[in-house]
Amino acid sequence: MIKKLDILIIRSFIGPFIAAFAISLFVLTMQFFWLYIDDLVGKGLDLFTVLKLIGLVALFWVPMALPLALLFSSIMTFGNLGEKFELVAIKAAGISLIRFMRPLLVFTILVCGVAFLFANNIIPVTQLKLSALKYDIIVSKPSIDIKEGVFYDKIDGFVIKLGKKEQNDSIIHDVVIFEKGYYLQDNLMVAESGVMRVSKDKQFLEFILKNGWRYQEKGPRGELNTEFTRMGFKEYKKVFDLKSFQMNKTEDSAFYDPKMLSLRQLNVAIDSLDHIDTFYLKKSNQEVSPYLRFARFADTGWVKVKQPMPKVKPAKLFPDSLKQELLDAASNQLATVKGSVSVMAEDYKTKYLSMQLHEIEWHKKFTLSVACLVMFLIGAPLGSIIRKGGLGTPLVFAIVFFVLFHLLNTFGEKFVRSGQTNALVGMWLSTFILVPVSAFLIYKAMHDSQLFNQEFYYRNFKGLRKLLANFKKKNSHEKGL
Repeated sequence: MIKKLDILIIRSFIGPFIAAFAISLFVLTMQFFWLYIDDLVGKGLDLFTVLKLIGLVALFWVPMALPLALLFSSIMTFGNLGEKFELVAIKAAGISLIRFMRPLLVFTILVCGVAFLFANNIIPVTQLKLSALKYDIIVSKPSIDIKEGVFYDKIDGFVIKLGKKEQNDSIIHDVVIFEKGYYLQDNLMVAESGVMRVSKDKQFLEFILKNGWRYQEKGPRGELNTEFTRMGFKEYKKVFDLKSFQMNKTEDSAFYDPKMLSLRQLNVAIDSLDHIDTFYLKKSNQEVSPYLRFARFADTGWVKVKQPMPKVKPAKLFPDSLKQELLDAASNQLATVKGSVSVMAEDYKTKYLSMQLHEIEWHKKFTLSVACLVMFLIGAPLGSIIRKGGLGTPLVFAIVFFVLFHLLNTFGEKFVRSGQTNALVGMWLSTFILVPVSAFLIYKAMHDSQLFNQEFYYRNFKGLRKLLANFKKKNSHEKGL
């Protein structure tokens, strides 16, 4: 049954929560644009594309903005109530803090469910569409990245310098192109002017150069007798592969990432990767055993023979005419085995890292939603302890605890990626640490703790200061004597 007290606390909480959520979402969204500002400015994007990009980025950050909003709004709400002595009146009426927090606790649990739905159903689609949109923006008009008078080296194997660009970014002047390779020196191409454009399939960047020269030197390294070629041209077409412009591509495909999978899809992927140890054990037996002939007899009775082998010097086991041939055969055999093992080791390492990334995303679906509850359980008692409303003090405490939460999440994820711990411990590290903190704050709030009261510490340390002053005075008196 909802009572007037529940309505009071919900009304006091909803306003700050909406404002805190909007501010948090705005700051996190701007973080994305600060990171990719060089790839977005000057691209000539239409309003619909910009709004679509902002919407996708905002949706992506919703699960992260919810814990911060709950932390900030709960500190502010309970701080305002404590500053106006409403908490004192409620406690004087015999209502405990836990009972007072109950309606907001129910609201927070609902927010946790919303955060999980976002992380599981909306974020995977958002991540896929956002990656595709970023790629389209970057390759649709990459000429803006090649600035005037600056050596541009983001295209693999080439360095480009443009003297001047027209306003449409297509007409270029004073073009210099260095082609890096295994030559005596870099090939050089210069042109007075040209046109820069992207092919219709958006796979290549085309330079139509006019009135220029191409310089190339051929010949063996370390010799002076080389061939230098200079070729003049009226028009020359140079094509660059735009694969160099793709951002953060994984090895599997252009836009595949575990972040784009739902919980059900992650379960399927993890299940397929969970048996890699057994798979590679069988694979190693199949690929290595044929080269180790003695391993064929591992299951026979020859290992149980107790008759001692005759002592024969290694040099007399085979004739001298076969020594080099046997050594070469053994070396080739070992090199083949080593190559097979190295390939399997790299493949295993890649599959194991992929499994870790999938497990990280699987746990993230739950950790971000549980973080909403943890942040509220920290913010509510913290606000009732500090008893300060407004934006100042609550904002400071909210930033401190959220930064701590984010750092613990980051450290835990890095520990999992580096193989120092498993995904369960690494991804729940922040929860394991912050839950005891929230329990401590709730205990202090229920017992009217003066944890952040300056006067409390001043009174308690007054005796210590007096003792130190007497000790200092005594030492100075002894030195004077």
